[in-house]
Amino acid sequence: MNYLILTISVLLAVAGQLLMKKGMMIFGTFRATQLLQNVIPMFLNPYVFLGFVCFGLSSLFWLIVLSRLPLSLVYPMVSVAYVLVAFASIVFFKEHVSLIRWTGIGVIILGVYLISRS
Repeated sequence: MNYLILTISVLLAVAGQLLMKKGMMIFGTFRATQLLQNVIPMFLNPYVFLGFVCFGLSSLFWLIVLSRLPLSLVYPMVSVAYVLVAFASIVFFKEHVSLIRWTGIGVIILGVYLISRS
């Protein structure tokens, strides 16, 4: 059950990233100095808003995980989100993932595997 809750937390974080990216693709770019004047319009974008909702829910599940499992075990497992976001970015946003990124993703997967064996 603990690992199911961890999985839900990670998947909600991934969903949050994807939703916020979609929202910001619609919203467009702006300078960092314009952040404060763009905060309200960004949150009015339903994708950005739902992305933050997913992050909030992810955090709640994460608190449950932290209450039950060692941080040194579960925190590295969160890096699975990097792998999932890379695959989802290809599928949903048609992003190109270079060979060096795939190599890094492979290292992450190996690391998660090794930690899960401990």
